[in-house]
Amino acid sequence: MDSDKKKFRMFDVILTVICVVFVAEAAAPVAAIGNQQFFWWILLIVAFLLPYGLIAVELGTTYEGQGGMYDWVKRAFGNRMASRTAWYYWLNFPLWMASLAVMIPQILQIITGASIPTLPTIIIELAFIWIVVFISFYPVSDSVWILNGAAVLKMLLALTLGGLGIYGAMTHGVANAFTVRSFLPTLDMKSISLISVIIFNMLGFEVVCTFTDSMENPKKQIPQAIIIGGIVIAAIYIFSSFGISAAIPTSQISTSSGMIDALQILTGQKTGMFIGVMAFIFMLTLFGNMISWSLGVNNVVQYAAEDGNMPKVFIGKSKKNGMPIGVSIMNGIVATVVVVIAPFIPNQDLFWSFFALNLVMFLSSYIPMFPAFLKLRKIDSDKERPFKVGGSNFVIKLAAYAPMTIAIIAIILTAIPLSADDIGSKLPITIGAIIGYVVEEIFIRVKKIKNEELVKQNQ
Repeated sequence: MDSDKKKFRMFDVILTVICVVFVAEAAAPVAAIGNQQFFWWILLIVAFLLPYGLIAVELGTTYEGQGGMYDWVKRAFGNRMASRTAWYYWLNFPLWMASLAVMIPQILQIITGASIPTLPTIIIELAFIWIVVFISFYPVSDSVWILNGAAVLKMLLALTLGGLGIYGAMTHGVANAFTVRSFLPTLDMKSISLISVIIFNMLGFEVVCTFTDSMENPKKQIPQAIIIGGIVIAAIYIFSSFGISAAIPTSQISTSSGMIDALQILTGQKTGMFIGVMAFIFMLTLFGNMISWSLGVNNVVQYAAEDGNMPKVFIGKSKKNGMPIGVSIMNGIVATVVVVIAPFIPNQDLFWSFFALNLVMFLSSYIPMFPAFLKLRKIDSDKERPFKVGGSNFVIKLAAYAPMTIAIIAIILTAIPLSADDIGSKLPITIGAIIGYVVEEIFIRVKKIKNEELVKQNQ
């Protein structure tokens, strides 16, 4: 029987990777970069995705367990850096949930054709948040059929948009000029700051490493899943982004509603059955994002809290099924606070404000992983590695430092105003990121003082 259980289909693995990594709402911000997005996709696949994916595979197959990146960083650098990794990894999730929550009323307006006042808007946003929290109380949030179903819906939406884009381009022309020059990168800071979204679209591949116990040959199957999944996801993103670019001039693309806007333009319908169905599918993909990510984030954070490297408020399991209730509730509380204060934030594009802050925290959690990979190679060289990144010492260091450097640059471009025009849109992101970093440093400091007091008491 045990041998029968260890036969997780490659098809399931690839669909799970697509569900976790491909986020449909990120297609519009990527399309807003313009045709130069295709240059950045190719560059970042080579310089970021490939080395990051291979490193995640080596670490994930060598050090199995619920802790994931938290464990890897702790082994390499100790409790403090591990605590930061877990904190940033957690904080991104309720921020991401809040960014999606503010999209739900917009989608419902498209489906119903009715305008929604401010108070009902907030109620709908809170309903989305707490439905996700409630679902995360149960193991069904990690069931294969939900992951597969969400992946299929995401691909259906992206392929429909891309297909309509091709049809529109052939029959009515395109909204943006597709010339050789338009594909070359520019120094337009607004476009370059959105490159972080492409990187965000490449993160999460380490999730496949959790299926090692269910595979007959993880050393072979995991790299295959990373490569196939990465190619499929990149193709889907590029295809759907093309559909948006074909319909809407780059300067007019909304980072929040760009996908639905493009469908409306390409079909010539503001409302109607088709647009309503597509908007409903898009809304389901948002739930799929949260459900597929909740278990992984919640388990890592609870694991870190039980290890003493996250606040005790995150400790708490369901007596019935052992699910991490404490983390789920904290997710809901933080996301609730964010959407309630949203009307007072000066930036009108609330989705991008919250999503960008989520990007900053998420990328911050990955940065220690790359030097941790190098250090573990040195201090734990005798450890058996079912999969090992090949190459000379120089190649290995390049594979680690290239994606780390790119992530740091992406954080700076996303969070720091680099011109006077950026202040209005980026200042809330800057302030939010500073608050996120400072709170964690206060926790680390308080923990250090408590540990020193315990040492004195025991002497």
